[in-house]
Amino acid sequence: MNIAGLRSRQGYRHRCLATIVAGLSIAWTCAGSAVAAEHGAGQPPSIRFGILPIGSAAESLEQWRPLLDDLRKRLQLPVTTVSVGSYAGLSDAIGAQRVDIAFLSGKLAVEAVTRQHMQVFAQFVRSDGAKGNVATLVVRADSPIRNLDELLSTPGSGWRYARSEHLSVTGYVAPEAYVFAPRGLNSDTFFGSVRVGDHQSNLLAVVNREVDVASSNNPDMDLFRRNFPGEAGQLRVIWHSPLIPSGVLVVRDGIPRSLRQKLTAFLLGYGKAAGEAGVRERANLARIPDLGGFAPEDNRVLEPFVDMQYTLLRQQAEHGQWVTPQARQARLAQIEADHRRAVRQLQPR
Repeated sequence: MNIAGLRSRQGYRHRCLATIVAGLSIAWTCAGSAVAAEHGAGQPPSIRFGILPIGSAAESLEQWRPLLDDLRKRLQLPVTTVSVGSYAGLSDAIGAQRVDIAFLSGKLAVEAVTRQHMQVFAQFVRSDGAKGNVATLVVRADSPIRNLDELLSTPGSGWRYARSEHLSVTGYVAPEAYVFAPRGLNSDTFFGSVRVGDHQSNLLAVVNREVDVASSNNPDMDLFRRNFPGEAGQLRVIWHSPLIPSGVLVVRDGIPRSLRQKLTAFLLGYGKAAGEAGVRERANLARIPDLGGFAPEDNRVLEPFVDMQYTLLRQQAEHGQWVTPQARQARLAQIEADHRRAVRQLQPR
């Protein structure tokens, strides 16, 4: 099947899933008032779980569904899902307090903690036990770009780039901080054209020769191999980042203490039981790309992301064009102050 056919088939499946999910969310929300009366006036009518999309929003919902069903049964509360197609959409939902608990990547989590009244309570642990991922730059296996040096040695060559949104750590911040900014480059001006999309569609764009290089990460590469094994064989990684801390789970400040304790106990213990229950839970975790479980953490796990953003902004300011030296120094001073403030906000309360 060609790439257009794959996209059509995948798009149809995702639309169907989205319709089903929407119906489930409505049904659970309608049941919420009755459950809230049973649990007391201080209890929310439902738990609203925000999901950072890996692949498409509908696909991510389907991956999380068994775990969230178990959470609903344990809490005896409806669990509604907030899954959107973009990082910005999820950030907006958190800022509007439409999310109680969420799976987030680093930069989005920093924003949630420092500006949107959320707290980190757990970090993802990979199936191999690691607590981190790597960002990648990917080309076709038959691309004339054989390594990173060849990519960077030809500015203005017209290479076409596919990346993620600015809030994506592996899809934007890491390549910018580790590859482009240290060399005085900006990917938006270095490449002949830039398109912004999710990791899966960006990888398909490389296979389909619509772009020459794309940013990605190892969990999304694993998902792509699972969904499109033949097409994945046509890709080649030309750059890996240093290890980047895994995504985290955050919870809203306003959640009642007793409910927060039940939430955290359930998720931190999920997949660790012995016997058939543990086997079933670990199988549910395995549906979520490269997830082996959750480890307890706090806001300080986000400090590497604050430092990465600081490094990126400082490099961009130092290499940027300024009207006066005083303007550059003022910008650098602001970056320093913002970094110190963000680090303070991540300290235990």
